[in-house]
Amino acid sequence: MKTIDASVIISTYNQPEWLSLVLYSYSIQTTSNFEIIVADDGSDEQTKQLIEAFSTQTELKVIHVWQEDNGFQKTKILNKAIVASNSDYLIFTDGDCIARRDFVETHLSFRRKKCALSGGYFKLDESVSNAITEEVISLQNCFNKDWLIAQGQTKSFKFNKLTKSKSKAQFLNTLTPTKATFDGMNVSCYKADILAVNGFDERMQYGAEDREVGERMMNNGIKFLQVRYSAICVHLYHERPYKNVDIRKKNEAIRKETKQSNARFTDFGIIKK
Repeated sequence: MKTIDASVIISTYNQPEWLSLVLYSYSIQTTSNFEIIVADDGSDEQTKQLIEAFSTQTELKVIHVWQEDNGFQKTKILNKAIVASNSDYLIFTDGDCIARRDFVETHLSFRRKKCALSGGYFKLDESVSNAITEEVISLQNCFNKDWLIAQGQTKSFKFNKLTKSKSKAQFLNTLTPTKATFDGMNVSCYKADILAVNGFDERMQYGAEDREVGERMMNNGIKFLQVRYSAICVHLYHERPYKNVDIRKKNEAIRKETKQSNARFTDFGIIKK
């Protein structure tokens, strides 16, 4: 069996229109020696049919990991996706983040032993998100400042997140005050390093659930490197109806315990006690 360089784990839940565009962005990457694992937190038949259709149109290996819809259980499905992966290097992203053509290649070129890569994302306005098509992605217009402004994207310093200059990107990666963390929209690490901390804490629901696994990895000696201006993806606009104050407080309590105890392992992850 051919060794693959990476497993791209894409989390999704009932957003087939967005997922279709995201999957397309991975079909035109500058490297093709990777697999896609769709971590599906209970989507309906429409998403399943979309993934099956995409699988017939690409030479990439596509694995659909699904669980029954029982509320927000992203941490649980991500753990299942980690177990299902066939590579020693994992790239995590979301089903609403379109990857620039060099996204996978960039993660692979920056990977280092005992390190994780912390990327960012460029958030699209609603009107621009609605203008994205496969043709737009094929032409890479959704990463083009002039095209985005023409579609009504708000002007800001954040356009620097779309730079094509490697030297400028490296300079901004060094300069940015943003801390390198485990942000599930754009992060990568060696599979062994996330298995060593037992994956995601499945008690956690929406709200910094990804940051907590990163904090355990840091406690376990993994250094997070900043690549937010190098590994580029754009985030499609949508509402977040699943935000919940009580759940957020519960998550913050778990993170606080992780920090105070310098925890490196969770009993509520891939391996259950």
